[in-house]
Amino acid sequence: MAFPMLQHAVLLLLFVFPSWPLVFSQANPEIRLGSSLIASDNSSSWRSPSGEFALGFHQLGNQSLFLLAIWFEKIPEKTLVWYANGDNPAPKGSKVELTSDGQFMLRDPKGEEIWRPQKADNIVSHATMLDTGNFVLEDRNQNLTVWESFKNPVNTILPTQVLELGGTLYSQKSESNYSKGRFQLRLQPGGSLELITVDPESGTAYEAYYRSNSIFVAPNSGDSVERMIFDESGRIYVLLRNGTGTVNIASGSTSSSGGHYYRATLDHDGVFRLYNRDKKVGSHNTSSWSVMKNTPYDICDATPSSLGSGICGFNSYCIVDEEGLPQCLCPDEYSHLDPSDRKQGCKPNFELPSCQKDGWEGNKDAVEFRELAATNWPLSDYQLQRGPDFDKEKCKQSCKDDCLCAVAIHGGDMCWKKKLPLSNGRHSKIAFKYTTALIKVPKNNATPRCRDKSTLTLVGSVIFGSSAFFNLFLLSAILGVAVFCHQKKPTKLKSVSSRFATTIVRTYSYRELEVATHGFKEKLGRGAFGTVYKGVLASDPGGAVAVKKLDKVIQEGEKEFETEVAAIGQTHHRNLVGLLGYCNEGEHRLLVYEFMSNGSLANLLFGISRPEWSQRVQIASGIARGLMYLHEECRTQIIHCDIKPQNILLDDHFTPRISDFGLAKLLLADQTRITRTGIRGTIGYFAPEWFRKGSITAKVDVYSYGGMLLEMICCKSSVVFGDNEEEEALTDWAYECYMGGKLEEMVEDDEEARKDMKRVETMVKVAFWCIQEDPGRRPTMRKVSQMLDGVVEVPVPPRPFGVFMSLS
Repeated sequence: MAFPMLQHAVLLLLFVFPSWPLVFSQANPEIRLGSSLIASDNSSSWRSPSGEFALGFHQLGNQSLFLLAIWFEKIPEKTLVWYANGDNPAPKGSKVELTSDGQFMLRDPKGEEIWRPQKADNIVSHATMLDTGNFVLEDRNQNLTVWESFKNPVNTILPTQVLELGGTLYSQKSESNYSKGRFQLRLQPGGSLELITVDPESGTAYEAYYRSNSIFVAPNSGDSVERMIFDESGRIYVLLRNGTGTVNIASGSTSSSGGHYYRATLDHDGVFRLYNRDKKVGSHNTSSWSVMKNTPYDICDATPSSLGSGICGFNSYCIVDEEGLPQCLCPDEYSHLDPSDRKQGCKPNFELPSCQKDGWEGNKDAVEFRELAATNWPLSDYQLQRGPDFDKEKCKQSCKDDCLCAVAIHGGDMCWKKKLPLSNGRHSKIAFKYTTALIKVPKNNATPRCRDKSTLTLVGSVIFGSSAFFNLFLLSAILGVAVFCHQKKPTKLKSVSSRFATTIVRTYSYRELEVATHGFKEKLGRGAFGTVYKGVLASDPGGAVAVKKLDKVIQEGEKEFETEVAAIGQTHHRNLVGLLGYCNEGEHRLLVYEFMSNGSLANLLFGISRPEWSQRVQIASGIARGLMYLHEECRTQIIHCDIKPQNILLDDHFTPRISDFGLAKLLLADQTRITRTGIRGTIGYFAPEWFRKGSITAKVDVYSYGGMLLEMICCKSSVVFGDNEEEEALTDWAYECYMGGKLEEMVEDDEEARKDMKRVETMVKVAFWCIQEDPGRRPTMRKVSQMLDGVVEVPVPPRPFGVFMSLS
């Protein structure tokens, strides 16, 4: 009788708690034959006994593709420590299964095999996800470990894991691409830890770009290198066989090792990093991974191989940003082969030199040079010229006369000539302090894209593309109008020159601009910096311009004003409005920009009809990229200080262009602070620390972007919303919708958005992270851009307490 009663009890439990068997199987450390997981949006996972780690399916961004992976389970975002099928992501509906006949494999929905463990020939009796992060397949009958993830690492090792002699870690290709990248870490017999690049197609290993000091092993001592060990205190060291010696490579914080997670990862940029993180994680914990050691310390300065492209791709160069991260940039008039993976290298935005009589480089008058300070491709030389009178101009002329020369490096009395493709490029203010790269380009081929970080000086500011008249004027002065017209037809010339991203802005007289605007008659709008008028220049009657009369600009320092404006004119990006020229005449300070035909983002969002959801998503991403450029990709950081929909303009194709960037530097000192009476109209855009302490960092722009992002999601003005909803802030209402599971209320009857609720939720969470009261909690604009693109996970944001304060 007892057995039937037990059966009834079990059935009753299953009826009352239908999900109980699943929970039980996840907590049970033993994964039995017949167990499986399905790749889906909300797929379950196999967890370790304490729940520290889990194995399951990790979705790649917003795609319907998945990795079979292991990750830290108790932290908000998924940090992967191992994955199986980086080169072959699994489609939705794929299954990983420990079959009834003891085989472990991953299959797609059609039953085709995607992956199975190598060298796992024995029959498996069960699998286990351990608390160390190791996933093992075992044969109970022979008391044998058939296969384990710790002995088959990908890009990461964990405490208690060892790297055997000859063992290898592989970087992933990029942040969002988990296929094998160009970098490997190897432990060599001599005891050295080597980082190498490999040919992406054949896998051929090139010379190491970093090599640790080899361990001295005494002859006939019986000692030899055995393995590299990562212990639980966060220490990584090499152990000697038949001896007691160890050599330390990196160390964690041993004093509080029990309270931290550790991992060591060969990242996609080729740097081997030791990370730690506070284990005290919860819904309101903002702890993140901290880098304890970089190997090498400066990868851009690491010794390059004579083969391959180096750390960055061909025709690119490596530079370390303010956060110590390597960036791969292109010279002027070159662009990335793959903007999503900048390590792939750069291509010229013009025809390659052909050494033919009709080639562009054959016409010496059509050739010019762009300069990059402290930048070199040291292994691409094919000729060296030197002499006491070999100055920069003579170096340029020598390269101009040589059809093979693509770049010349000038330093002192020496000139190194290089031809394409350029390899192992890097920027170094120490190694190349006294050299200048001279990049040969055709005059009429410049494009309106961002100048790279190493070529810009500060400031940034204001708004709009380049002047057809100015470029015609400049080229005419150099070549003569007759020569220029002989090279290109007038109609084509106008099209090309209007896209020329010049580094020098033109000066206008006040009278010229007064005539252009018909006495400043047609007002386009007024902002914090001044009033904008529409005009047509006499030199370019076919196109309109926007003329901004600046208010209360610093009057002393005429030279300083012109220096700032010149620097603004050097700042180019497809999501910034470029500067055409300026007027600095007596008390008159005016700036001239390209006219934006589709007005401001405010007009689009808060007009009669709601813009399409897909258009709002694209605009949000474009603005994020523009701000990322201002904050991180210019040599000197540019903080906008006034991000709001009125300062986002839309061109003919509705591409967002940030306007008024850098103008805060031209205002009087007392105009850069926000008074209590001036906050109410822009309460959703100004960060609380600004008017509390006057502290200005890039995070004030992040805050403003977050408030604006919420407006883009629901097409509601934060100011108007507060007036109509009894002073309830838009953010408070949005957070209540989010926490109450009513996100659809934020997009109302927008059917396109309702069909894309996952993206809506992602954007809402990003907005809440941006408007956190503590600036330290806000992400950088680079992280914002990555979250919006689905490259990184967006954890659940805490409530932005106290962001909107009463000012009455």
